[in-house]
Order: sequence, then C-alpha cells, then structure tokens
Amino acid sequence: MKPFLLLASRAEDAAADDEYAAYLRYCGLAPEQLRRVRLEAAPLPHLDLAEYSGVIVGGSPFTSSDPAEKKSDTQHRVERELAGLLDHIVEQDFPFLGACYGVGTLGRHQGAVIDRTFGEQLGGVEIELTEAGLADPLLHGMPRRFTAFTGHKEACSSLPSHAVLLASSQACPVHMFRIKQNLYATQFHPELDAEGLVTRIDIYRHAGYFPPESAEELMTAARTFTVTEPMTILKNFVARYAG
Repeated sequence: MKPFLLLASRAEDAAADDEYAAYLRYCGLAPEQLRRVRLEAAPLPHLDLAEYSGVIVGGSPFTSSDPAEKKSDTQHRVERELAGLLDHIVEQDFPFLGACYGVGTLGRHQGAVIDRTFGEQLGGVEIELTEAGLADPLLHGMPRRFTAFTGHKEACSSLPSHAVLLASSQACPVHMFRIKQNLYATQFHPELDAEGLVTRIDIYRHAGYFPPESAEELMTAARTFTVTEPMTILKNFVARYAG
C-alpha cells in the first residue's frame, strides 16, 4: 500500500503529536503508512502525488480569513504552498480530506466565501447529513445525525456552485462538502474524541482561543460527550483510497 500523507501545522509539539496519534488510531494506519509533514516548521518539500494514496490536512491555528497584514510570514508561506499543492490535487481529483483547516484551504481555493459569520464554540455539536451526504461513499455507515467536536472562528458562508454540500449543523450551514469526486473538507474534527479535545484545551489554554480560567469547565463539558461516529469518515477514506 502506498502511504497516506498528513500535512500538519500545529507549532506545539504536544498538540502536533497528539493529532498525529489520533489520525494513526482512527485511520487504522501504522506510522510508515501515514507520513507527516509539519508545514509550520519548514518549507513544504517537493511532493510526488503518485507516491501517495491520499492527502489529509489536519487542523491549524491559522485563520484563512484574517486580513493579510495580520498573518505571520509563516502563515503566508503555508498558504502559498498549500494553494500550489491544491492546484495539482484538484486538477488530478486526487484523494484529499481536509479537517477544519480543510474548509479554509480547499474552500478558498475553489471560490467559497470563508469568513467569521458561522463560527462555533469549542465543544460537541450535532451534525446532520444532507441527502447527498447520505449517498456519499465517504459517509457510508454514518447515521443522518451524529455528534462531532468543533471549535472554529471561521467557516464557509457560501459554497461555489460546483461543490456538493454533505453536512450541516444548526449554527454552521457548511460542515462538510465535496469537490469533484474525491476532494473533501470537513469543518468538524473527524479525528477528535473527548480525551483528544481535553488534551487540546489543556495545551491551548493560554493561546487566546478561550479565557484561560474556563479551561477546566470546558474539559468537564468535553467529557460529557461520547463521540465515535466521525471517525468512520477516516476509516472510509483509507479503505476507499488505499492503493
């Protein structure tokens, strides 16, 4: 089997390693089957897509819709590199799954409107599949409604006409979409279970995502949710594209 590629951009080692471990666990892959490139650490190396089964983009501290002057040099570099890679991925309809940051990257690349209209608080959210979502092979075996963890400042407020809406929540109309046949993005985190969210709350308690004094309350709230269905997407992605 050709390996899959995980493109990560979390600067904190603990968060980056926990994310990688979650993708290994829920994709059902061994480390040699999921190669990781940390985009925030160094320029993107040359990639030959023919060497991979598919590309996964993890979550990110970067906010695509921020004004250019507020973005760091690193964010500008990462955005340029991902946009260039997406040129090839979209042209080839190469298997792609972007989680959370995938909406800001694939969405903007394809002409979606990404802004702060539909941000959601950190925690568990009920997601509902559209009719197209129920019929999509990447969502095979998923119930129409399920709980997933979210937490995002920006989201997609308008999809381009060639995109297919697959899932929504009450507060965020675009939670998952598909471009062509093999290009997917989710706003929720398909790799994140309750303990994974607790770990991120602890790591990011002083990063400005929420008041530091609310961290313990958020951790307690996270543990009240049982989140298991979104991981099916990762299993389906690997099963469909492993080659």
